[in-house]
Amino acid sequence: MRLHKYFLLGVTAVVAMAAMTGAALATTHTTTALSDRATRSAGGGVKVAVANTALGRVLVDGRGRTLYLFGKDKHGRSACSGKCAGFWPPLIASGKPLATAGAKASLLGTTKRADGRLQVTYNHHPLYTFVKDTRKGQTNGEELDVFGAEWYALSAAGAKVEKDTGSGGDPSPGGYGY
Repeated sequence: MRLHKYFLLGVTAVVAMAAMTGAALATTHTTTALSDRATRSAGGGVKVAVANTALGRVLVDGRGRTLYLFGKDKHGRSACSGKCAGFWPPLIASGKPLATAGAKASLLGTTKRADGRLQVTYNHHPLYTFVKDTRKGQTNGEELDVFGAEWYALSAAGAKVEKDTGSGGDPSPGGYGY
């Protein structure tokens, strides 16, 4: 009798966890879909703009999140999929991307990903956000070397932005300052 009671409690706990997981996944999917919809213009395109960050003026999406290039991408094609794309979500478009607030329309384009979706490009660089950039202007992904190459924010000219070393001058040999 005691074993039967513990078995029923275990089954109930498993069913409850499955229900909560399903609800959480549904909420995440809905939130992501709403966020994606919010970044698209009326014509179905994704907005790309320029904004001020600690790195200077860089490309951002419609929600103000920093956009990055991946050093492993070649010939305008994304080399980031699977787990990589989980940490570095590609900027996906359902139509023509829209340049706003300092971004150059002539540098915007799209490339087809392996899954068939269109990823926004800028100066032939596929664009990505970073999951640890949770607020406007954050640049937590800058110069990270993960998934086989480095990640960089992009300037309005479409070039990678590198962190300023902050030394302000010629470092002394040996690095001891004297």
